[in-house]
Amino acid sequence: MKKKIVLLGDSIRLIGYGTLLPELIKDDFDVWQPEENSMYVQHVLRQLFNFRNKIDEADIIHFNSGEWDVCNLFGDGTFNSLDEYSRQLGRIADVLLKKGKTVVFATTTPVRDANWHNSNHDIREFNKAALEVLEPKGIIINDLYSVVAEDINGNICEKDNIHLTEKGIKLCAEATAKLLKNLK
Repeated sequence: MKKKIVLLGDSIRLIGYGTLLPELIKDDFDVWQPEENSMYVQHVLRQLFNFRNKIDEADIIHFNSGEWDVCNLFGDGTFNSLDEYSRQLGRIADVLLKKGKTVVFATTTPVRDANWHNSNHDIREFNKAALEVLEPKGIIINDLYSVVAEDINGNICEKDNIHLTEKGIKLCAEATAKLLKNLK
């Protein structure tokens, strides 16, 4: 019997690795993911309630959040503070772990330097904070930041400086597939 995986996350999942991943793991896993962008951590937390029936059926829950959280639209700081981001990630982890599932968190991917609202400095700080909160809880880390950082210009679209190129989608989907198959 195939294991069921739930994918939650922002547009890096929705229009990125989540478009290719189901095909790469279809022999071993059934994948369910919402057609909605999970955006920032508070929205992920809210979705845990909305999608509780799908989550309860999952063997593995894979989620990401960060691009919206680190967004600095007005020049007055990130959408979420580092403390709020960490606190909400901890809440998400606690909810998911109570369900007794294997939980995986994908780190936030880097952006091109030309991105006006997100900075790689902030992304690295938020990723570090995420690891400090999630690893002690037993959450498995899917380090997509490092996968994409090897060639930011080749893996991130020049058009918007944040979303994955076809190459970036393939790399992230393949890295995620490999990690998930090793959990099987």
